[in-house]
Amino acid sequence: MKFVIALFLTCLLTDLNAQQNSYSERMAATVFSKWKDSFAVDNKPAKWTYDMAVFLKGMEGVWYKTADAKYFNYIQTQIDFFISNDGSIKNYRIDEFNLDNINNGKLLLFLYRVTGNEKYWKAATLLREQLKHQPRTKEGGFWHKKIYPYQMWLDGLYMAEPFYAEYALLNNDDSAYTDIANQFIWIEKHVRDTKTGLLYHAWDESKEQKWADKATGLSPHFWSRAMGWYADAIVDVLDYIPENNPQRKSLIDILNRLVNALEKVQDKQTGLWLDILDEPLRKENYFEASAACQFVYAVAKAVRKNYIPATKIEIAKKAYDGIIKKFIKEENGLTNLYGTVKGSGLGGNPYRDGSFEYYMSEPVIKNDPKGMGAFLLASNEMELLPTVNKAKGKTVLLDGYFNSEKKKDINGVEKDWHYKWDENDNGGFSFFGNIFSNNGIKIETLYTAPTIENLKAADVYIIVDADNLADNPHPNYVQVKDAEAIYNWVKAGGVLVLLHNDKGNAEFEHFNQLPEKFGIHFNEDSRNHVDGKKFEMGALLINDKNEIFKTARKVYLKEISTLKLSAPAKANYVDNNDVIMAVSKVGKGTVFAVGDPWLYNEYVDGRKLPADFDNFKAANDLVNWIITQIPSKK
Repeated sequence: MKFVIALFLTCLLTDLNAQQNSYSERMAATVFSKWKDSFAVDNKPAKWTYDMAVFLKGMEGVWYKTADAKYFNYIQTQIDFFISNDGSIKNYRIDEFNLDNINNGKLLLFLYRVTGNEKYWKAATLLREQLKHQPRTKEGGFWHKKIYPYQMWLDGLYMAEPFYAEYALLNNDDSAYTDIANQFIWIEKHVRDTKTGLLYHAWDESKEQKWADKATGLSPHFWSRAMGWYADAIVDVLDYIPENNPQRKSLIDILNRLVNALEKVQDKQTGLWLDILDEPLRKENYFEASAACQFVYAVAKAVRKNYIPATKIEIAKKAYDGIIKKFIKEENGLTNLYGTVKGSGLGGNPYRDGSFEYYMSEPVIKNDPKGMGAFLLASNEMELLPTVNKAKGKTVLLDGYFNSEKKKDINGVEKDWHYKWDENDNGGFSFFGNIFSNNGIKIETLYTAPTIENLKAADVYIIVDADNLADNPHPNYVQVKDAEAIYNWVKAGGVLVLLHNDKGNAEFEHFNQLPEKFGIHFNEDSRNHVDGKKFEMGALLINDKNEIFKTARKVYLKEISTLKLSAPAKANYVDNNDVIMAVSKVGKGTVFAVGDPWLYNEYVDGRKLPADFDNFKAANDLVNWIITQIPSKK
């Protein structure tokens, strides 16, 4: 009896612990367990293969959501296994011209943007060089592989295009966007079935393959995972295609057509999709896990980004529920994913003829890396649903005028930097921006002087670290007219956030014209000096009665400008008689001020501070509070 009770309690505790973590974190733990040091599959040596990038991109999303450094460190460890200091890639051959080999390039760019280590950029440039010489169809579509001549596969769009688009963004290569968009346009033109809207797996321009229809060059069936790759590729590419690009609308239109077609063949009871979508009556056919996860990711992200109607989220909700019920099992302390087909292709040796019987012959396995990665991506999106509409329709504007520092990128092009939304390294605001985005707030940047007109559409305006001469030889100092425009905007209901800096790192004389209109003066001083990694010297403790910081208890602020207050400003946080943070209410609006830009990535993303510091929680607390300060509009 004691043994039975103990066993029951152990199982109960395991179940409760599992419930405390999100599905994305639980699946990430299974990935950690399965591939500890390198991506070795089926007891074979680790290879540079596309599977790895699928779950590592999922892991990237978990890192952004949790700010737990173990996720970043895992990504870096897996990629570093293959990358030498000179940027060469173990087991990679450019002359294979295999689009599958491009997929890991997404992680190279991710690591480069976070760390600045040039070996990742060099390796990514090697992959970009492959695309420059990739064989193409007559109209310009990439061959899937050199060994598959004249063939475009839906899979290849996922493998190559998101990397291609992000590299183009970082390399200032605007001309590439047309080529990228055309890859989607061309393949849809060839493989889309006009009757159902579904897409055939592949197209052979030469019509020579045994699997290819002699009249059309099309493969015989609609394979669900191929369409999943294609859908995910579109929503990921749209992250990088500029909004003013004329072909952006074409991609969004393709996405809408695809989602509408998928909705029609979604199983009404389970919310899932069959492996072969055009054979619903064949008893051998089965619901496949990875495709369902891919569709959930694509649909949920497309809704969040306003590419498709908001009502389409019901497709993702029903499918995700079906995935959890049918494919997820908690076993021996791990969260396992069943129901993923190991692989399905065309041609090759032994030859894959694209028949229904061929697809059904491929093994369906537990914890396939492609399926696990797709599940991570889907879970990351679905776990945003409780907050993603919280402040939808609101806009936060980040100043890029008073803080207008410039730096040359790796190609020698001068760019704005330091406390910017799209800056992923230590000095960037990418984590802070993600928190706003995850609550449905649109993030934008204002690169000109604030006026009533250009502040009108903003609900929140953030000014960080106004330039001094050391930052910028031609600083844009705050002028009387700037302060007046911002004051009137706040009075009408705007939320102003001032994250200034300490003496020597920011300008005070002109800048103080702005906060003084709200009863706040930044003192030209500096406290909380920190020697090296003695982080406790920068620790501040927040009690649980703080009106803004509901969950953060220990935070890190280094070298702070203290505040002097007068009405209507009130202190929010005081330490040793120094006012550190303040709030001011004027008219319908609100101002929050602190003398440190403390919510930049270096002290938020979990990679540097000890785990007992709560800067990431503080960033979430502040965003949640800011949302409550935005006046409701009739």
